Amino acid sequence: MKDVMGIINLSENEENIKELTYNRPVASIPFLGRYRLIDFVLSNMVNAGIENVGVFACSKFSSLRDHLGSGKPWDLDRKIDRLFLLSPELQNYATSMQEGDLKNFKDHLDYIKKSRQEYVILSKSYMVFNMDYTKAFEYHKDSGADITIIYKSECENIEKFLNCDTLNLDENGNVISIGTNMGSKTCSNISMEMYIMKKQILVDVIEDSISKGYANYLKDVIFMNIENYNVNSYEYKGYLACINSLKNYYDASMEVLNTENSRELFSKHGLIYTKVKDEAPTRYGQHSNVKNSLVANGCTIDGEVQNSIIFRGVRIKKGSCIKNSIVMQRSELDENANIENAILDKHVIITNGKELKGDIKSPIVIRKGTVI
Repeated sequence: MKDVMGIINLSENEENIKELTYNRPVASIPFLGRYRLIDFVLSNMVNAGIENVGVFACSKFSSLRDHLGSGKPWDLDRKIDRLFLLSPELQNYATSMQEGDLKNFKDHLDYIKKSRQEYVILSKSYMVFNMDYTKAFEYHKDSGADITIIYKSECENIEKFLNCDTLNLDENGNVISIGTNMGSKTCSNISMEMYIMKKQILVDVIEDSISKGYANYLKDVIFMNIENYNVNSYEYKGYLACINSLKNYYDASMEVLNTENSRELFSKHGLIYTKVKDEAPTRYGQHSNVKNSLVANGCTIDGEVQNSIIFRGVRIKKGSCIKNSIVMQRSELDENANIENAILDKHVIITNGKELKGDIKSPIVIRKGTVI
C-alpha cells in the first residue's frame, strides 16, 4: 500500500471522557499498561505498508508529540515519507478550535497535495482494533466507489457505541444516509469513522466546503456529499472497542483481560507498536498475589492485585490491595491501602491505610498527580 497515505484526524469529542483528557487529547490516553490509544490505528497503518502518515492534532498535543517523537517505534522516521504531526497554525489556533477540524485541514492542504500517494485512508484514534487495511483498500479499488466507509455491524453490545455514527445501507452495501446510534435499535451498522478515497477527492471536498462555508468538520463535509459521490461500505468483523466515554474506557480495559480478546487485539493482523521505554522487569515480593491482571514492566509489587491493569513503574506495597482497577504510570499504593473499581491517572499516591471504592458501572477517577 505504498500508494496510500494515512491521515489520523484527532478532532474527537471529549465530553464523556474529560476526566482523562484534562492535559491530553483522546489519542494520548494511556491504555493497557504500555500503550496510548493512537498506537492502534497507527500500527494498523504501518502494518499495511503505509509510509506517509499525517496526524492532524487539535489541542493539548504536547503529550502526543512526546509520545510519537520522530516515529521511530513505528519505522516512520524516514527521509522520504514519514510521520507528520500537524497542528493548527499558531496565529489561527483559537479560531481553529471554534471552526472545527476543517480549518486545520485547510492550513495543511499543501501537505496533502504534495504527497506522492494517490489514495488516502482517514481515521480517528478513539476506535481500538487490529485489522488488515490491505483487504479494505483492495475492496475499495475493485468496487469502483469514490468513497468507502469502514463499519462494524453490531447487535450484542450496541450500548457500547452510543452516539457513534451509523450507516443506512442498501442491498448492495451502498450508503444511503448517516444516522446516530441512540441505543434504541437492536442492531446498527456502526461507522468506525474510517474513509478510503482518492486524495484528489479529499482535496476537492475540502476546498469546496471552505469556499462555500457550509460546514466546519470534515466528517460533515463527507456526509453532505453522499449524493454527489458513489459511497459504499466495507464491513470489519473483528474485535472493536469504542473509547468515547469513561465507562467504555474502563470496560474495554477489563475486556482485554480476556485472553481471546487480547490475542485478537495484539496479534491477529500484526503487532501493535508503542514508544519504547527500557525498564527492568517487574519485581514481585514475597507477599505479592497477582491474579488475572495485566502488569507492565518496571513495577514493584508486594501486595494483592486482582482483575486489574497496572502500568509501568507502579509501586504496590505490602498489605495493599487492588481489585478491578486501572493504575497508571508511576503511581504508588502505600501499605494497607485498598482500591476497587477505580482509575488512577499517572503519578497518583494513595497513602497508608486509605481506601477508595467506586462502582463497577461508575468507577471512581483520581486525577494525575493527586495525593490521597
